Amino acid sequence: MTNNTFNTLQVSKTMKEPSMNSTVHINSFTISDVFNSLNDGWKLFLAMPRVSIANTSIFAVIGLILLTFIGVMGVSPMALPFAGGFMLIGPVLLSGFFKIADNYYDEKKSVRFTDAVFALKNAPVQLWIMSLICTMLFLVWITDAATLYAIMIGMDHIPYVFPWTIEFRSNIIAFELWGSIMGSVLAFLIFSISAFSVPLIYQDRANLVRAVSLSIKTVFGNFIGSIFWGVFLSIVMIVSILLLPLFIVALPVMAFASYSLFKKVFPLSNNNSDC
Repeated sequence: MTNNTFNTLQVSKTMKEPSMNSTVHINSFTISDVFNSLNDGWKLFLAMPRVSIANTSIFAVIGLILLTFIGVMGVSPMALPFAGGFMLIGPVLLSGFFKIADNYYDEKKSVRFTDAVFALKNAPVQLWIMSLICTMLFLVWITDAATLYAIMIGMDHIPYVFPWTIEFRSNIIAFELWGSIMGSVLAFLIFSISAFSVPLIYQDRANLVRAVSLSIKTVFGNFIGSIFWGVFLSIVMIVSILLLPLFIVALPVMAFASYSLFKKVFPLSNNNSDC
């Protein structure tokens, strides 16, 4: 079953991409399909590790600067909210990974780092609109987290004990707990609207409104699998950001896995219909 799922990423060069006016067939998926997609993501990462890591390094450097700044400012407990906030803006950064995945299978040739850069640069306008929406929600989340921080921790200067590690005090633990609960609501909202809409827009198969509608429909129509995938994805990405060297492997693997799952749920077909 894994090989079949892996092969769904291989799209014939002669196959015509569906237009926005075409109907879209939605397959159901299970936790087993999620694991198969993770396996596909790992295989694809191993097939082109250098370009995958190069594409991720940009975001890793930004994360390193941000986490360092948080420690210098003495608000180290905010590292977790910022790491979790990546889940709010991360989906719109995936077009570069989608592009190199498509090129790898379509062209059967070495994929260049510039492929990912140009994919992000030439992303559809509607994808940038989605990016703006996610960024606004990220700012809402950080503002709420900062307000909670001021109430529960105050103005204490709290640097890292070790790089990216914080003190375990009762008020800090309470802040991280309540912050995680608050953040999970926004994270689920973003996951619902972006998990499948981003690749649909990337493939020019739906406009923004329809893509978001299809994404929400798919998430709630496959609730158990979606919750498992969303929670697993969040844990892996947050841990990898806090243990930053892992991030350069985790992000491309999760991105490729997301694309593999999307291809399984929204297969390309000449005779599709909404379900």
